[in-house]
Amino acid sequence: MKKEEEIYEARFQKHIDELKWLYMELYDVQEHFDELCASMKQFYDTRKKVLKASDLTREADPDWYKGSDILGMMMYTKMFGGNLKGVKKHLDYLKECGINYLHLMPLMESPKDRSDGGYAVADFRKVQPELGTVRDLESLASECRKQGISICLDFVMNHTSEDHEWAKRARAGEKEYQDRYFFYDNWDIPSQFEKTVPQVFPTTAPGNFTWLPEIEKVVMTTFYPYQWDLNYANPVVFNEMMYNFLYFANLGIDIIRIDAVPYIWKELGTSCRNLQKVHTIVRMMRMIGEIVCPGILLLGEVVMEPEKVVPYFGTPEKPECHMLYNVTTMATIWNTVATKDTRLLEKQLDSVYHLPGEYTFLNYLRCHDDIGWGLDYDSLGGWGMDQVAHKQFLNDFFTGKYKESFSRGVLYNDDPVSRDARFCGTTASMCGIEEALEKQDEGKMDQAIRLDLMLHGFMLQQSGIPVIYSGDEVGALNDNHYKEDPEKAEDSRYIHRGQFDWKLTEKIPQEGTVQNRIFYGLRRMEEIRMEHEVFSSDALARTMDMEDDSILGILRTGETEEMLGVYNFSDAPKKVSLQETWTDLLNDETYDTELSLKPYDFRWMIRK
Repeated sequence: MKKEEEIYEARFQKHIDELKWLYMELYDVQEHFDELCASMKQFYDTRKKVLKASDLTREADPDWYKGSDILGMMMYTKMFGGNLKGVKKHLDYLKECGINYLHLMPLMESPKDRSDGGYAVADFRKVQPELGTVRDLESLASECRKQGISICLDFVMNHTSEDHEWAKRARAGEKEYQDRYFFYDNWDIPSQFEKTVPQVFPTTAPGNFTWLPEIEKVVMTTFYPYQWDLNYANPVVFNEMMYNFLYFANLGIDIIRIDAVPYIWKELGTSCRNLQKVHTIVRMMRMIGEIVCPGILLLGEVVMEPEKVVPYFGTPEKPECHMLYNVTTMATIWNTVATKDTRLLEKQLDSVYHLPGEYTFLNYLRCHDDIGWGLDYDSLGGWGMDQVAHKQFLNDFFTGKYKESFSRGVLYNDDPVSRDARFCGTTASMCGIEEALEKQDEGKMDQAIRLDLMLHGFMLQQSGIPVIYSGDEVGALNDNHYKEDPEKAEDSRYIHRGQFDWKLTEKIPQEGTVQNRIFYGLRRMEEIRMEHEVFSSDALARTMDMEDDSILGILRTGETEEMLGVYNFSDAPKKVSLQETWTDLLNDETYDTELSLKPYDFRWMIRK
């Protein structure tokens, strides 16, 4: 016990001066700071020994999550296993997939008819009853730990559901709880906010405030009217939300995904995005974690361009998030699929590759959310592309309206006035597998599967953590059943949030099936990635000029190996000249002077 006390005290003393300085700068209330410190100690004291042991192991190897041996998958508990116990029963399948990082989408209690996919939390200490209990979550986390799988869980800290206890008491007129949100007696101040604050969902949820007629007050609701923004200028809000964060950590959650982190601080006269005090809060959160539960990681959801994303890493001396999403690269790769032009993707990659090597990105092709076309329109404009027309082209392409399109999908938040919209669909349906099945065209199917595997190959070649969206490993298609559910029908994102079809897994061993070709194609690449040091975060990466705008070349240089990835984004065969002799990692073939690529084909080649 004495040793544990000494460990905690050492961690506490390492951070206490900076933590107090930041806290008092923000709140200047000694009483609340003292309460925070006392509660942190209580959470440490009640932290299980197995978690404390994990903390020590990870403290000794702080870069444990930066190797090339981590492979993630994200899923909805209900869609994959029915409930938490069902997910636990299917851990053998996840191990077969090579997964050792499991992101469970929001599962804390939220109103069924106003949940926003679980992002409208009514109780941070209760699991949705249909998914199980907190004990079930803790049991799953424990079993995952035994099997070498880290669990990631969303921490929705920008807002609560209007059904949260705080919101109910605020609606009942209790001033103390109204002060935990942004309440106003009239529209005067909200109208001033609206002059500078962009709308998140201008079509489905216009504005940033909601009128509550029963109490004749206005409340800030950045996302949806049933999600009330929390006021982090109130120290009670910060303290209580940090206790929820530590509660998650003590359940055995390894990665805490901070949802909508750029939005958590609001100031009149600003955009209420990416304000400096957001970084103060995240920095304090990082230190609180390093004091109480240093084995956990913070993953920031910052859906913005690179220059606005990177500050959320903090600095080497004062780090904030351990990991961030590589959002712009994800959107840009789908732009490349539609345009068959790699120039914008090369420019995006060059900006990422020039960042410090210690920055860790989470890379993905698809996730639970829509795809927003947040591209570099200055560059596109320089190449003669109009922003509005280009977005229209992309949406037409991915909904199958464009004459050369093979994609099948639907729009989300389509705004007929601005002609802006986001896009939804599974990887397989976007790559043409759905169209090929419709037309029973083997040629189209071969091409679609090549594109699917090529895009995954691109993702797996990047530094950071690759995360597969559940179902992509078996070529899951769009699920239109959501249209039959009144609670989901208006939200087209559910087209790629469908029920996991376990019958597809039965086709994995059947040679020649879509499932067989995709599953084992992915597994082969994932195994190669884990075997070669050139995929580690220490390796240097840069794009290569392939003398063809439809061909992307990426060179990785490690201590003992060089690896060249070549990707054909064209629907035509291509030949690529080589200056050196390379050996294909996927089939051991050797290339000396020229490489032939089929449409949407790629090569992973190595030189020692």
